[in-house]
Amino acid sequence: MSGLAVGSSWPELTVASWQPTRDTLHIWTQIVGKVRLALEPMLNHWWQVPLYVSGRGLTTSLMHAGDKGLEMEFDFVDHVLHIRTTRGELRQIVLKPQSVADFYAATLIALLEVGVSVPMLARPVEIPEAIPFAEDRVHVDYDAAATGRFWQALVHADRVMKQFRAGFVGKVSPVHFFWGGFDLAVTRFSGRRAPKHPGGVPNCPDWVMELAYSHEVSSCGFWPGGSEEGSFYSYAYPEPLGYAEWTVEPRAAYYDPTLREFILPYTAVRTAEDPDTTLLAFLRTTYEAAAELGQWDRGALEAAR
Repeated sequence: MSGLAVGSSWPELTVASWQPTRDTLHIWTQIVGKVRLALEPMLNHWWQVPLYVSGRGLTTSLMHAGDKGLEMEFDFVDHVLHIRTTRGELRQIVLKPQSVADFYAATLIALLEVGVSVPMLARPVEIPEAIPFAEDRVHVDYDAAATGRFWQALVHADRVMKQFRAGFVGKVSPVHFFWGGFDLAVTRFSGRRAPKHPGGVPNCPDWVMELAYSHEVSSCGFWPGGSEEGSFYSYAYPEPLGYAEWTVEPRAAYYDPTLREFILPYTAVRTAEDPDTTLLAFLRTTYEAAAELGQWDRGALEAAR
């Protein structure tokens, strides 16, 4: 199969080749994600808002709109946004080169046709240039093949991150896709309160970050940016003394002082002899940096080996 490492099914994901599509898709996921934000009850750390990797792409999972259930799924096999209700109603929006404005309008119409109307802040968050959805005719690209490769990368990352999540019996998030940052993430908690987060995220109120980081965390994930093919990352909040100097695996991993995160280029995982083991080593050793230096109660929080 072209573009795959020997013995690996992790796809090539060169950012430069699909960045316009990535940026358009990012905003499309924000539109769908904001439907979930409007319909679902508030959960700690905003866990009611993410999307989830599915067998076809990314899904909201089941939401509730009055007395009916609603699911919205980006299908990256047939390249359609499915809108389904528990009453059997179905609407579809073809994923193709089109403006954010057109996608937004089509989504609102499809929702109204199945009897769902939701209030939302109709512009992007967590990005510097927040063009209102209805006015955005800048982001128009959609490369179906590239999007499919991105989804396959998410499928692999989801598998390994779920394996990593299973080793923790303390409070831990699901493996979920945050449409604000456009990243797949899983977060472990020490159980202790954290100092107030400083905020500062573009087009995002500081109180949103304060709720997200109300407790101490070691968080890791995958973002399609930051290096040639995207990056796995890991960080601690608050960051304990000595964290940046901790020795982590594999050798390709490094601490980025600007991001204040450990970074492992996706390329290093994709081309490894054993990608899953390589990624697990990164997730494990960066968590150990947070837990050891932060004096977490590891005996109570980790599953018996």
